[in-house]
Amino acid sequence: MDSKTIRGTFGDLSPVLTREVRVLVITGYGLNCEAETATAFALLGVRVDQVHLADLLERGRRALDGYHMVAFIGGFSFGDHVASGRVLANRLRGRLGDALAAFVDCGGLGLGMCNGFQVMVKLGLLPALERARGRPLAAQTVSLVHNDRFGYYDAWVRLRIDPASPCVFTRGIAFLELPCRHAEGKLVFDPSVVEEVAKAHLVPLQYVGTEGKPTQIWPDNPNGSGGAAAGLCDRSGRVFGLMPHPEAYLYPENHPRWIEQRDEARLPAVGQGLHLFANGVRAVLAS
Repeated sequence: MDSKTIRGTFGDLSPVLTREVRVLVITGYGLNCEAETATAFALLGVRVDQVHLADLLERGRRALDGYHMVAFIGGFSFGDHVASGRVLANRLRGRLGDALAAFVDCGGLGLGMCNGFQVMVKLGLLPALERARGRPLAAQTVSLVHNDRFGYYDAWVRLRIDPASPCVFTRGIAFLELPCRHAEGKLVFDPSVVEEVAKAHLVPLQYVGTEGKPTQIWPDNPNGSGGAAAGLCDRSGRVFGLMPHPEAYLYPENHPRWIEQRDEARLPAVGQGLHLFANGVRAVLAS
């Protein structure tokens, strides 16, 4: 996949503009998807900084200055001790909670994938229904717990996008296929927020079966999330997390059936996951 293909697919993303976009990818302590995540943004011409958590925490309140987006990546932060993403979320809240709240208030974007999504919900970044501008990070009201079928599950899933969702990352997309690999991906809600999350369309994408309908049936729904929820966004749509891995489907050949797709003349020009990153960059440029 060369630069010509990228330009042809994302022609509205001028390299002159995208190179002014800065993304922070937090790394270290068991996180392991930094290369793929950084590559996704680099393919779009974005400036990416990979910063180890220890170095980031040392920067203090100004740690996020100059960035337009923060990416919370996949992996097993701190070995998923206590619960997946819990230790990393606690460290970030304790040392950078105010900086993250101010970052969101100023229009910064957040994207979390798998472990990154687990961190975001435990930080209170998602769905953050009760948080008001200028206030600290919200209390945690949702979580990601062990899959209904206990154990680590690794497979590709089909996803349907809710066109009514405010999520900026999923705009213009109807369906996705992405790899999914986790043991704690079942999204559960405090009863007090279930109705409001549904009313505000804060579940941007759902696991679907072969007929394209949301499902609770394994393995199409790999974890048993209620309402087939595969991710969440906040009310602004600029903070988004999902359990599947868009960074693992950047190239057409990442798909397990790419040869079949090629032979049937339906191989996409780029991996479907790259479209989520491109939408995030578009949102930065539009703000």
